[in-house]
Amino acid sequence: MEGLKLRFDLKSFVIFLLIFLVEVFIALFVKDRFIRPYGGDILVVMLMYFFFKSFMQVKPLWLVIGVVVFAYLVEIGQYFQLVEVLGVQDNKVLRTVIGSSFSWGDMVCYTIGGIICYFIDRKKTNKDVATT
Repeated sequence: MEGLKLRFDLKSFVIFLLIFLVEVFIALFVKDRFIRPYGGDILVVMLMYFFFKSFMQVKPLWLVIGVVVFAYLVEIGQYFQLVEVLGVQDNKVLRTVIGSSFSWGDMVCYTIGGIICYFIDRKKTNKDVATT
């Protein structure tokens, strides 16, 4: 495995910021039963992916695996009521970030978000290789 290279990629950071704004919009204004719970979970993986991609150069597959595994671990923490274990159930920000209810549907959404990121970046990476 190649070493991790740190860098700053403006394009990835702009994508991260745009996804962040969409997530904030969804959190504040969307009160439905599809986009908020499912679209938001798909986008959160994409948000993390492009955030990390902004600062490190790593193969898309490895980054997707890392981000999706992290999302799974957070969800497993919800299953084991991590918010209560840590005693932060009264902290609205931490409770929102960590979450408080486990869902298999969330796990599926994280996987879908990871797959989307992989195919977007894999396609771009293959195009970059073909043009050099």
